[in-house]
Amino acid sequence: MDRTNLAFGKLNYIICAASVLIIIIGFLLMTGPSSTIEKYEPDIFSTRRIVVAPMICFFGFLTMIGGILYPREKKETKIEQ
Repeated sequence: MDRTNLAFGKLNYIICAASVLIIIIGFLLMTGPSSTIEKYEPDIFSTRRIVVAPMICFFGFLTMIGGILYPREKKETKIEQ
């Protein structure tokens, strides 16, 4: 397969990989202890878990869309006559 037939360029893959890392960080920030019947955990309503982490995930998803839509660098080809 020729590299000129690929849909994405190198920068597209870098942006998409960075956005996957941002999304993973957002989901990790959402994790924490859960409440059980025996013990109530007030941390489930912390600002980090219900505001900050979803915003980071949303930013990651927007970055992924940007990475997909970013135009690929086109190399000039010489036309020989």
